[in-house]
Amino acid sequence: MAIPILMYHQVDQPGPRGSPLRGLVVSPAMFAQQMATLRVLGFRGLSLTQLEPYLDGRERGRVVGITFDDGYLNNLEHALPVLARNGFTATCYVVANAIGMSNVWDAPLGVTQVPLMNHAQIESWIDAGQEIGSHGLDHVDLSTLDSAEQRLQINRSRQELESRFPRAGAVQHFCYPFGRFTAETVALVAQAGYRTATTTDRGRIQLSGDALTARARLQLPRVRISRTSSFFHIALKCLTPYGDR
Repeated sequence: MAIPILMYHQVDQPGPRGSPLRGLVVSPAMFAQQMATLRVLGFRGLSLTQLEPYLDGRERGRVVGITFDDGYLNNLEHALPVLARNGFTATCYVVANAIGMSNVWDAPLGVTQVPLMNHAQIESWIDAGQEIGSHGLDHVDLSTLDSAEQRLQINRSRQELESRFPRAGAVQHFCYPFGRFTAETVALVAQAGYRTATTTDRGRIQLSGDALTARARLQLPRVRISRTSSFFHIALKCLTPYGDR
């Protein structure tokens, strides 16, 4: 059994041809088509918390995890209505020190600065039945930091989010900024008490009848969805080994 976790960033109109990271911006119309495709294929779109019983082997069914990195305002504006229409839930990984700001970590690449959700907007996301996870304090490459700095980014981000958004409950899910981590990073995420952590490694989660090990749950691969992922591509990526490459 294979379970895909979809990786999204922005849901908005892509910038002009040649714009850095343009492929990670999925138009609202394309996102709506992608979610409708999942529903037609019989998938239930789930947040990481709702996906956990399937990762544990306690439940079985055609499910797909849905994740959004960084916490863009356009996720609330364009993705949330589509998720609600399809009865899907998702996990949005929030950068704790960047709430209400912009994607400053992308500036060196020349990426257009885009608003991130502010406090009230994240509360709206939560109130709509969606979930938040941690994407660190400052969206920094954890693999370049020493142990104390990594621990600060991993632990403090969780504490900040739980303090600012008590209605969300415990923040149980982490996403490695830039997808970079070391064995020490994984150990620190485990020590912080997170139940899952997602990477940018490509692939579906492979289950052979047993629950995932604790370590595997902290290195979950994802299926990258781009602005050109059509009905055909979604089906291939979720239903076949194509999504594992």
